[in-house]
Amino acid sequence: MDLREVKRQIKELIDLLQGTEVSELEVERGGVRIKIRRDQGMPAHGQAALQVQAAPMQESLTKLSVPEAAGKAEDEFIFIRSPIVGTFYRAPAPDAEPYVEVGETVKKGQILCVVEAMKLMNEIESEVDGKIVEILVENARAVEYGEPLFKIEPVKKSEPSALS
Repeated sequence: MDLREVKRQIKELIDLLQGTEVSELEVERGGVRIKIRRDQGMPAHGQAALQVQAAPMQESLTKLSVPEAAGKAEDEFIFIRSPIVGTFYRAPAPDAEPYVEVGETVKKGQILCVVEAMKLMNEIESEVDGKIVEILVENARAVEYGEPLFKIEPVKKSEPSALS
């Protein structure tokens, strides 16, 4: 994607925000993440400049370097990260049971939580089979793009049988 196209997309997003109450917008297109945020005191319909950030996309699942915990090497844990900016919820509804608890075993594709963004509930799934070691975010708290949500100890795959 060339710089002119990125500038055009940024202008398009700024135009969309004008006259709305939306204070922050984040979009990923063609390998580029564009985040536009109004300053706190700026009126929604004001003509003041908006903060604009563009950064390369990152995968929602990455391994992080963390200090050794409970005798495990740092590369033995997987961190599930928020793919969007929004509000983290552990359960599908306020009166419902949480999707997962610390110590539970999860399967790849299992829903771990939801992140609400602009009134849309985005289900966040596990990308590995494993055990929930830690839930890193409190319920109903705002989360940023790329913020770690869950620490998972992946299940070791057993080697295939020689009789196969």
